[in-house]
Amino acid sequence: MDGGGRLDQPLTRSGPAGGRRIGAVDEPVSARAQSDEPGQSANGVFALFVNRRRARRWGAKIANIPPGFGVAGSMCLIGATLAYGAVAGGHVGAIADWLKETRDAAANAAGFRIAQISLSGEKEVSREQVLRTAGVTGRTSLLFLDADAARARLLANPWIADAAVLKLYPDRLQITITERQAFALWQENGTVNVIAADGTVLEPVVEDRYLGLPLVVGRGAERAARDFIGLIDRHADIRSALRASILVAERRWNLRLTNGIDVRLPETDVEAALDRLAALDHDKKILSRDITTIDLRLPDRVTVRLSDAAAQARDEALKAYAKKKKGGDA
Repeated sequence: MDGGGRLDQPLTRSGPAGGRRIGAVDEPVSARAQSDEPGQSANGVFALFVNRRRARRWGAKIANIPPGFGVAGSMCLIGATLAYGAVAGGHVGAIADWLKETRDAAANAAGFRIAQISLSGEKEVSREQVLRTAGVTGRTSLLFLDADAARARLLANPWIADAAVLKLYPDRLQITITERQAFALWQENGTVNVIAADGTVLEPVVEDRYLGLPLVVGRGAERAARDFIGLIDRHADIRSALRASILVAERRWNLRLTNGIDVRLPETDVEAALDRLAALDHDKKILSRDITTIDLRLPDRVTVRLSDAAAQARDEALKAYAKKKKGGDA
């Protein structure tokens, strides 16, 4: 103390060996070191300067965004949300139909309504079926009708061999089709279908008008029928007696006649075998005989099998002839 009763120095010291204020909480050494680090104030000012420059730069970028960008982004987000909802809810088809009807209505209002349809070539396929298959309705616009897609759908009908779809603006549509013709009946596994000359299956046999067509039977017979029936048609007598042509193992043909006779044809040179058969019928009336099989598979011979009744009658005739001959010799 000095002479006035006061202390010579404060209760706390600030030197390296100094103490601390009474009641103060100790700080970690690192914290004190950071707080006492020289140049701290200058670094803080520099950091603040940099942050302000960054803020001005980002502000300039935001200011350069075109007007309406936010609206467009919101619309994209809404569109994406609606699209996801349509897919998740299974409404894509309904939405697509609605959009198509909407665009067709707009095109029709603009003068592209189909006012006249020219259709030619249809016989087996009705006009209504042609238009329905092509996708043409009372609401279809000429502008948005896909002619190539309409033609492809028409060609998917087995009766239609070829088709042409022509758009004549502003309001005319021309459709021309070429139909296949019923050529033969094809039976496989108990099922009978009407086929075209190229082997295309046209439809199941449901009408009596097809019953007069030639019948071919067996796997692959629908593809081989045109050439084979062309050979048969050269022989009117054989054609008139023919009930069915049977393709055996996709290699050769058998003929089943209306009287039950089976004619076995060779794998090759079928035309020559048919000529031989026609000659035998002309000379021997072989197709009217009481026989079951005529085998023409060997080029140098004809094998004939009699029916049971004919064979029995033949045996009895031979026995009677032998008995008579024996009696005459005696």
